Amino acid sequence: MKATGIVRRIDDLGRVVVPKEIRRTLRIREGDPLEIFTDKDGEIILKKYSPIGELGSFAKQYAEALSQTTGHIICIADKDQVIAVSGGSKREFLEKQISKELETAINDRETIVASVDEKKFIDILFDTSERDYTSEVITPIISEGDAIGAVVFLSKDNKLRMGEVETKLAHSAAGFLGKQMEQ
Repeated sequence: MKATGIVRRIDDLGRVVVPKEIRRTLRIREGDPLEIFTDKDGEIILKKYSPIGELGSFAKQYAEALSQTTGHIICIADKDQVIAVSGGSKREFLEKQISKELETAINDRETIVASVDEKKFIDILFDTSERDYTSEVITPIISEGDAIGAVVFLSKDNKLRMGEVETKLAHSAAGFLGKQMEQ
């Protein structure tokens, strides 16, 4: 654990203010849920809660099935990071922070179908230094009316344009994952 040097007091209602700098760095916004953990040493650990993260192994299996069927790289992301990937380098995508543009597309409930030469094409990850995909389909996952993540299809084939089939598969996957969250 990394010390920040910041000390806060608990108020009479048991509240502690998380400093703005930490909230900004960790992309924690007003209303975001936090999980609270304790360890055997008496430490309290706050972790940004990801409802779709509960589907981790299931999302991984779903991504693998989609990747085998389509031959594309499949990523499933929550609103902060990629939680499952198949068909591509796990090191390149898994648990990497998503881009602000992807987070905006999720929040706006926007489906994006684009190739790298189009204006609406967005980077999936915050760090774009390793990007080598040229075509994408992004569909938000909606659960109980809330946008909680996205299903992303990626292709490295310069000649391939994502189309209706990939879009429908991404919509189906996002719908299914959203329904799983509601159970």
